[in-house]
Amino acid sequence: MLSRSAEGLYWMGRYLERAQHLSRLLRMQAEALVDRPVNEIHFGWLRVYGSLHRQPPVGSLELLAQDDYTLADSYTLADDLTFEPTNPASVWSGISSGRENARHVRHCLSAEMWTCLNRTYLRVQGMTIQDIWASSPERFYAETVADIDTFAGVAAATMYRDEGWRFLNLGRAIERVQLSSALLHAQIVAAERTRDVSEAAWTGLLRLYHALEAYHRTYGLTVVPRQALDLLATDARLPDSLCRSLDMLSAELADTAASPNDQAAGAAQRLMGRMSALVNYAWLDQDDPKALLQQLNEHGRDLHDLLTDSFFNYPVHDVPAR
Repeated sequence: MLSRSAEGLYWMGRYLERAQHLSRLLRMQAEALVDRPVNEIHFGWLRVYGSLHRQPPVGSLELLAQDDYTLADSYTLADDLTFEPTNPASVWSGISSGRENARHVRHCLSAEMWTCLNRTYLRVQGMTIQDIWASSPERFYAETVADIDTFAGVAAATMYRDEGWRFLNLGRAIERVQLSSALLHAQIVAAERTRDVSEAAWTGLLRLYHALEAYHRTYGLTVVPRQALDLLATDARLPDSLCRSLDMLSAELADTAASPNDQAAGAAQRLMGRMSALVNYAWLDQDDPKALLQQLNEHGRDLHDLLTDSFFNYPVHDVPAR
């Protein structure tokens, strides 16, 4: 497979995974605006922006005691995260960039995949924050999540299982690991910063990862922050847990074709092993998992650089003339 095709599929997977993840977060945040206390809404925005490492357009998210009006305008924040084209992490940017990469690798996709993704792109491109805010913003985010889930299902059902399939899943897996580690880290930081957050914030995090029922079966009805983190990090039966995402990433990396850059590929495999060990072996021995999550996120960025050097931007050696 040509390196530019492999790179296009890899980034398409990353962008769509990013758009879906943020849409799930924003759906939860939009639902909280209806009847949740202002401190919980404030916590949600802190968590979202903290996980994206992005400064909000209003400058600062500070909530003063007994002053609801100090909460940043949710309309402005939602617009920044949904339709802002200059924000590379916005839902609009993720779908637009994913579709652009799909256009470049159209020959690697099934017709059904292209139709599904193009339909989602056309639906989102014509919308603004005014369109979704006037009625039901949570419906827009739910539909976006469903569209990207449908695309993943269509890809699984129709895409040829060659190297292109591997690179698409490789991009999805590494993006999922980085997003999950960043969100769990942001959850801890936001909880420390507010110092007075209810159990609802941790219950919401479990719901985001479809893990609330699994938590109740494992630990009982009372949601304890450290137990919630342990479940989301180490339970391999959860489809979006950190350890399962790392297993998916490791499997796709192992099945990918040999790299033209053996040195970078070997370093990527070793780093992959260290990332898995952090969650599978070191996690339960950590009293404070915040540093471990930060380290895992940094390793994810380093792994991306190694994969780029291994498969996309590897050096080309001159062939001696005969």
